[in-house]
Amino acid sequence: MRTKAGVRAFDVLSIALAAVLVSCLALPVAVLFFSSTPTEVLQGFRDPLFAPALWLSVRTTLVSLSIIVLTGTPLAWWLARSPRGASWGIKLLVDLPIVIPPAVVGVALLQTFGRQGFLGPVLAGLGISVPFSTAAVVIAQIVVAAPFYVQAGVNAFRSIDGDLLITARTLGASRAGAFFRVALPIALPGLVTGASLAWARALGEFGATLLFAGNFPGVTQTMPLAIFSALEADIGSALVFSLILTAAGAFLLFGLRMAPRGVGWLGGFGVRRFEGEPPHLS
Repeated sequence: MRTKAGVRAFDVLSIALAAVLVSCLALPVAVLFFSSTPTEVLQGFRDPLFAPALWLSVRTTLVSLSIIVLTGTPLAWWLARSPRGASWGIKLLVDLPIVIPPAVVGVALLQTFGRQGFLGPVLAGLGISVPFSTAAVVIAQIVVAAPFYVQAGVNAFRSIDGDLLITARTLGASRAGAFFRVALPIALPGLVTGASLAWARALGEFGATLLFAGNFPGVTQTMPLAIFSALEADIGSALVFSLILTAAGAFLLFGLRMAPRGVGWLGGFGVRRFEGEPPHLS
């Protein structure tokens, strides 16, 4: 009896603690959705900050995501195929922006690309000014979002059976052929998930963008920065902008949750993590 009572008490306590956390996560989102009426939402759409910020966010995130996919896919492939010891340092550098506060990333970018920064004199000599420009928005998004894609890519490539790659080479496929005709199609669902997560992170980027690119309407003011500006004048518009970003995130999350199992890298979306050394393709 004591054992059953103890198990019952533990279950009740676990459920209560879990309910507290779920409430902390869900309640603010639920309140946000019920904070605006349809009329206020329409008014928010007509806010002069809305259209330029939305268009800038769409443009910059598509550019940054394209660069991330183009450069991150070969990096993920190399990290997945390399011995863990050899790739450990690179993997650490790639993952570092995830744990660094965005404001610190913004300061680091200023120190790198600013007029008095590491690359500042070289860029000035070429007539290029990066900070407080649309290019700065793209760079900030790449830095903070790329780790999510690379992590997903590494896990997706490591989940591939090495025998398939060896067989492809045995049948006459080149290295490139084995990659594009075998590895890439198998890893594609995981790469799509990683790209989706990277895009969501880029869309919500705020701190690094504010410090490195500034908050100039039509030039560097993305949706998160427009929310920041709207809060100073009209909280109703800020709520509408927040609803739009929340809806975009919820739609993306729903799509990932509905995808087949084994196509991502996070919990419910996760690909199987490869145990031991990754397969090598000679």
